Formats: sequence, C-alpha cells, structure tokens
Amino acid sequence: MDKLSPPKIYGKLLAWFKSRHLASSSTSTRYALAEAALVGIFSASSALLLKQGIGWLGGIRLNLVNEWSAIAILPFFGLTLGIIAGLLLEYGSPSAGGGGIPQVKASLANYPIPLSLRVAVVKIIGTILILGSGITLGRRSPTVHIGAALAAQLTRLVPTSPEHRRQMIAAGAAAGLAAGFNTPIAGIMFVIEELMRDVSHLTLETAIVASFTGGVVSLILQSPDLQIPSSLLPVDSINFSPQDIPLYLILGILGGILGALFNKGILKSVQFQEKIKIPLWLKIGLTSFICCTIIALLPPYFRDNAGLREFLIRGELAWQQTALVLSAHFILTIIAAGSGAPGGLFAPALIMGSALGYLTGDVALFFTGMDTRATFALAGMGAFFTGVVRVPVTAIVMIFELNANFNLVLPLMITCAVAYISGEAIEKGSMDQHLLHHMGFDLNDENNEINSSKHFLRKLTAAQVMKTQVETVTPNLRVVDLLELMSLSSHRGFPVVENGKILGIVTQSDLVKVRNPSSLLLTHEIMTPNPITVKSHASLSDVLYLLNRYQLSRLPVIQDFRLVGIITRTDIIRVEVDELKADVAIKPQVNYTVYQTRSPSTGKGSILVPVTTEDDYESLARIAVAIALHLNYEIEFIKVLKIAKHLDPHTTYVETKSARNLMNALEKIGKKSRVPTHTRIIITHHRTGLLLEIIKREYINLLVMGWGKNSPSREFIFSHLVDNLITQAPCELILIKLGHSYSYPHNLIAKGSCLVPMAGGPNAQEGLKLLPAFLNVYLKGKLPPVWLAKVYPASEKKANCEDLYLGVKQLQSQLDTPVKALSIQSNSIVDGIRLVAQNQQAELVIIGASRDSLLKQTINGNIPDAIASKLETTVILIRLPS
Repeated sequence: MDKLSPPKIYGKLLAWFKSRHLASSSTSTRYALAEAALVGIFSASSALLLKQGIGWLGGIRLNLVNEWSAIAILPFFGLTLGIIAGLLLEYGSPSAGGGGIPQVKASLANYPIPLSLRVAVVKIIGTILILGSGITLGRRSPTVHIGAALAAQLTRLVPTSPEHRRQMIAAGAAAGLAAGFNTPIAGIMFVIEELMRDVSHLTLETAIVASFTGGVVSLILQSPDLQIPSSLLPVDSINFSPQDIPLYLILGILGGILGALFNKGILKSVQFQEKIKIPLWLKIGLTSFICCTIIALLPPYFRDNAGLREFLIRGELAWQQTALVLSAHFILTIIAAGSGAPGGLFAPALIMGSALGYLTGDVALFFTGMDTRATFALAGMGAFFTGVVRVPVTAIVMIFELNANFNLVLPLMITCAVAYISGEAIEKGSMDQHLLHHMGFDLNDENNEINSSKHFLRKLTAAQVMKTQVETVTPNLRVVDLLELMSLSSHRGFPVVENGKILGIVTQSDLVKVRNPSSLLLTHEIMTPNPITVKSHASLSDVLYLLNRYQLSRLPVIQDFRLVGIITRTDIIRVEVDELKADVAIKPQVNYTVYQTRSPSTGKGSILVPVTTEDDYESLARIAVAIALHLNYEIEFIKVLKIAKHLDPHTTYVETKSARNLMNALEKIGKKSRVPTHTRIIITHHRTGLLLEIIKREYINLLVMGWGKNSPSREFIFSHLVDNLITQAPCELILIKLGHSYSYPHNLIAKGSCLVPMAGGPNAQEGLKLLPAFLNVYLKGKLPPVWLAKVYPASEKKANCEDLYLGVKQLQSQLDTPVKALSIQSNSIVDGIRLVAQNQQAELVIIGASRDSLLKQTINGNIPDAIASKLETTVILIRLPS
C-alpha cells in the first residue's frame, strides 16, 4: 500500500474541508462546538508563543542592562524595537495596534474591522517587540485580539455559517483570555459581560469549550500566567474581617475613581498623539524611547514587570516605593497606550490595583495591627481592573481563579461593586467603549438598527418561509418523461423522493449532460445523490449561507429525514421585502419631546426638515425657507436623539445643549425670513419609524433632507433611514447633496448656471414647478441662467424636444433669467448630463425620479455614483408622493 505524501494528505484535507457534506453539517451545534475546540487550541498556542517571545527578548534586554547600564540600553531598545513594531503595524496591519479588544467588539457588532491570520501574526510580532523593550503594557489584551483573529481566520478556512461566525470570534477571545491568565471561567464571563452581552445557549457552549480547551492546552504547554505560588501567599495570609469593611469600601471608591481618571488620561493621550502629524512608526518609536528612558532613571525593580509584580505580591516594597510604582505605572501606561503600540491594559491595571491595595492595607495595619495587606492587594487588583474595564463579575472570578481562596470572595465583591459604581459616577462606559467611540464606532448608534434589520433572517426559520407544495419525481422515472415534465413546469429542478425520503435532486444542468437519452435511462442514474438539505428549524441566515456558498437556487427542507418543503432564493427575497416594509411600518413609536417651539400655523402646507450634526443646517434651512416662501408653507425642523432600545425615552438623561443651540439658530433663520417655523427635539429608539409617524399624523406635504454620501453598506443605497423614507414616505421627498463652498445655495449672486435634465413624466414637471422656489435664494436680478437638457442616444438621428420647448415657455414667464433648451447626443445619459454640467458651469442640478426608479437607478449607478458624487456642484433629487 502506497504511503500518502504530505501534499496528498494536504489535498485530501482541503477537499474534506470544502466538501458539501461538511458544509451541510456546519449549521449544527455539534459542529460549532468542535470548531470552538480548535479555536481554543490555536488561541492557547499563540498565547504560549507570545509569552515565550516576550520572555526571550526581555531576557536579552536584562542581560545587556546588567552588563552595560540601564541608561545605555533601555532607550536604545525602546527606540529600535518601537520603530520596527511601528513599521510592521503601518505596512503590515494597522488594525493590529492597541490592546485589540475594541477591534474585537466592533467586529462582533458587524463593523468591517479586519480579523485575520495577518492581523494575528502582526499582533504577535508587534507585541513581542514592544513588550520586550520593557514598556509598561501587558500581553493579555493582545491574546484576546489574537484569539479572535485566529478564530475569524478559521471560519474562512472551514465552512462556518454566519449564525456561528460571531460565536467563534467571541470563543476565540474567551480562549485568549483564558490562556493569557490561566482563568477559563473568567474568559467565559468576559465574553458574556463585555464582548457579546449574550447568554444564549450557543454563545455559552462555544465559550465554555474554547476556554476549557485553551486552559488545558495552556497547562499542558506549561504556560500558566500570573499563577500566584502558594509559597508567596500562604493560606493564613489571606483573611477577611468585618471590621475591615469600611476600608474595603474606601478601596473600591479609590479603585473606581483612579480607573475612571486612568481611562480619561488614555483617551486624552490618544487624542493628543493623533494631532502630532508624524508617521505611526516614528510615533511609536519616540514614545517607546521616552518611556524606556524614564524607566532607566527609575529604581531597578521597574526594569522587569514580572519581577515588579512578584515584589508587590511578596510585600517587599516600602509604602513609598509602592506609591512610586502606582504613580509611575499610571503615567507611563497612559503615554505608551496613547501611541497605538500593540499592548494591553489588563496587566498594568492589576499592578496598579495591587499597589493601591497594599497602600490601603498599610493603613489597615496601622489602625488594627493586623497584617491583611495581601488580601487588600488582591482586592485592589479587582477594584482597579473594574474601574478600567467595567466588568465587575469578570474581575471577581478572575482574581479568585488566580488564587483559589474563598476568603477573597467577600472582599472582592465589595471592592469590585463599589469600584464599578464610583467609576460610572465619574464617567460612564469602559475604556474600550470610549476608544470605540473615538474611532467612530458607536455600538448604540443607528448602525445597530441597521444590523438588526440586516440580520432579521436569524429570527425566521426555513419552516416559516418554505413552500410545502413540492413537485417531486421518483427515482425510476424515465429521463424522457422527465424532460417533458421539465418543459411543462416553471421549476428548474425537482427533488427525487421515494417513500417520503429524499434520495437526490435533479436539475436542468443534469439534463444538459445527457444527450439523446434512451428510453431506458432512469432519473436516479443522472440525479445528484445525497443533496445538501436543511432542517425545518434552520434559520434563514443558514439557508442563505448554503445557497451562496454552493451557488444553489433551491434547498430541500427535511424533518425527521422526510421531505417537508423546499425553499428558493425567490422565497428569501420576498421575505426580505416584506421585512423591510414591516421594519418601517408606520406604528406608534415610544418617544419623548424634550424641547419644542411653535409659531402661528398660517401656512397652506408643512415642510418637515430632519437635521443631524453632519448636515450643513444653514444651507438646508435656506433652501427650505425658499420653498416655503414660494409655496406659502410653514417649516418644522426636528432633531431626533436616538437611545438604546432598553432605555426609556421619558426617564433617560440625554445631553441636549448642542441640539438646543441648533434649534435656536434655525428658529432665528425662520423668523428673519418671516416663515412660520417650528422646532422640536425628540428622544426615541427609531428615527425612521418616528419620522414616518410624524409625516402621517401631522399631514406633512414635503420632506427635505440632506444627503452627504452613499451608505458604505451594501445593504442600503443612501442610508438605512433615507432608503426607507424613499420607499415609504407618503409625501413628496427632496434630497439635497450640497456641493463645494462656492456653489448653490452659498452664493447670493449666481456664478454659474442651473441644469434640469428632462426625461418627461411628472417628476421632471415637478422639478420645473419647484425651480423658481430653489432660485429664491439668490438676490433679485442675480439669478443663474437655466438650461433644460435632454440626452438622446446616438442611434436616433434627432431628438423629440417638444417637452423641452414647453418647459422653456413655462419657466420663462416665471423667471427673470434666460431659460434655454439643449439637446445632446450620447450613448450614456450619465456622461451626457455630466458633460453639460461641466460645459455650462452648473452650480445646481435638479433631477426628478419616481418612488421606485430612484432606488433602481441608484443601484445601477445612474444617479449618485455617476452624477452627484462626481460633480462638485449641488444636486437636488425630487421624488413625488405616490
């Protein structure tokens, strides 16, 4: 028997990974648990590699310091290794910087944050270089990031359903923390309390398996981390007395306050260093140089973080030295973390917490005469960790796991709970939440609404969508009869069923392979046996995953191995459309009006103008005022403040100072123009539903909105809000993309022209109807010339320009400016419009589109990408009501 060579073994494994049967089972829980075990192995192995690399490089550093001197070696090490790590980050993977937990949280919230093998490799090498230089950062947060990145890479190598991918990434993070601290239970709690905030069965089960596997592999590979030896902390040295409770309360308060100040300091450091316009590699190199120079000037025990930790645990430092450790680590970690260097805050927080606890223990020793400094040190670790990361349960479990002494439980519970309360009183949110917000990722923002809409398929099952009336064939059906049946049916494939059990599936592609079939050829001879199927309780996200992965158009649905239905791509598309309509259905929204002003309602109609902080509100207001004056309408400006779904709009405090200032400015603009102007600030959960409710309830005639840029998501064209309003708003809608600072409506004196592409139909006529209103922003006698343009294909010798001339005649009687007709021959309407706009120096382009065609044309690239985004001028899109 021939032995298999390594390439053949690799080929067989690769074929097995890509096999259909593996993919069809990838939606099961057992498959997810097996994958979680692999994730635990990889995460623990990477944690050991990281530890060994840092230890090896740190050993070289300490030997050189002993041979030469700290001031000669440490600054050089910091500068050199910092520059190398910075270059690796800048050109290898910029997202591998920092601790990494904010990146993991953003990825779990479905933001497009890279998590891959490349990120993991860069993170490992960069962290070894940075921590090997002696900087006061830790390696535990990087192990979380590395574990999540390796898990994400694994989900790409082996078939993994979208339903399970998030759980695998969270499991990788849990295994990384479990391997980094040798605390598997804390790894599970960290996923539940901080990363996912989800206690579903699958999340718990995968996190448990990955953490357990990671912990076991870590022990097998002899990489326990922060495992406090019993000889350093004897059992009788850890005790708790009720008379110490006041000091534990004080320790918790101090831990929460210092943790909150530490978070603020890091955020300020990040913001300050971002203002320094130098390359990332130079920034990290200089920061490492500064930190290592300071460490070289400090006492020798600062040069080895692991040794410093042992000094604190043994209580070998005087209170003055302990205070120096606390203050020096506080400052040095803030400086180092602000540069974006790869390294975490967990270990520094524990060191500072231990120092804070020992100082409090010294006070207890002075007053009570009992030496409980070891207990206070461990409780201080939990308090400071909670103050920084805001995960009190994880902190309690982690510190307990590190020492396994039940006498620690009550002190930890007191200090961690008080630290959390005091920290939240100073500044709400953890360090990771603040960094995410600084990076532009607000996990409570509208993106969550997008994600909930995007992933509603998880809530529906195949049984709810499938068709139960399935056309089937028997395996003994002659192929010639099958051909006739296929020609008469609207379906392109049939399940092959016998006694209620599915044996295979036959499609048109199978029939194409058979030329001139004989009368003896049977269906089972050409069918695809053992087809991919889904169970009736499978989610639609799993169904769509299998359809996309194997380019299928249909999937049989089975229950107890019997065919019960079939589901196609068309069925899923239909459900998506129904869900989109239901998501924006006009239904009562829970909201609270915190600010409102009203003017006399004297207008013939109403214009609603929602404003956001990104809008040029003055320009939007000028356009809205011009329309209101022309139509004799009144205006209502509304500012919607979104809060998380679990919060009550009536009782939740929201900062409204900037929103009130905005409303005051808009109210002054309306009064100055003598237009009835109303303003309102509303707190709610859903902007879309609230706006639709207002439009219907208050009989809004016209909705005017700013449109800055297209949505970065493939799920939506303009944005989640605008797309739904385009399809659902019953009133007329005007979208405005403002151009450069010297285009409409910034100029009171026209410097260019106004272009109105004409294609016939009511939308074009509406553009002509509102054109005088749009031109009201200019001074009298300073209006731009107007061009009515029509683009006709090159195949036509002459364009039908009757509508152009009628439009010119209609407008010329209303406007005190030249109105001209222009026809241009071009195979592309887009190119023709752009050419006319450029040649005539248009500073305003008005385009009309219907409710359905606006999104369709946008998807095809006819409006925003090809016209609006490529013209520096202002573009106004008009959509008529239904």
